[in-house]
Amino acid sequence: MAQAPVSDERDDLVIYHPNRDKATSKATKAVVTVLLLVSAGLVAIITFGGWANMQGDQPVSVVYVIIYCVMAFFVATRWSRGMLPLAAALAILLLVFAAIATPGWFSRDHFGYANPGLPPALLGLLTLIVIPVQLLLIAFAMRGFSQEWNVEVEMSRSEMERRRRGGGSGGSYRPQPQA
Repeated sequence: MAQAPVSDERDDLVIYHPNRDKATSKATKAVVTVLLLVSAGLVAIITFGGWANMQGDQPVSVVYVIIYCVMAFFVATRWSRGMLPLAAALAILLLVFAAIATPGWFSRDHFGYANPGLPPALLGLLTLIVIPVQLLLIAFAMRGFSQEWNVEVEMSRSEMERRRRGGGSGGSYRPQPQA
């Protein structure tokens, strides 16, 4: 029994993510990536600047820096929507840690306390800055999550090229019936 030739119709299909082409999605992705990297940088500066006075919190801080950098990579390069709620949850924890630690750094800025690598007032200020950065990270991560970056649409290669050239169907995807 001879089989019918396999059609090239299946090979002509591509996956399209319509929500990733929107300017708001691109801006949200960029802001979340920058906020993750800024958070990692602030935590790294605070950790290494106050290493001697952190009372055993160094491993947690180093892990935070690594996790935030990995999440920034996945959000920036792979549009990983699953990283966004995780980033928001970790930002809530870091916000709580920063709110608790801020007064401690400022109280160390008096006579009789051992000075860490950076001045305690500077470490207190940087820790205070972490709080609004985490609030922004939570807000933008949840905004990105609601933008549905994961939505996929199957379309032909020719339709995809027409859409990329700007000859699409007015900005929003309207599925065409299969012929």
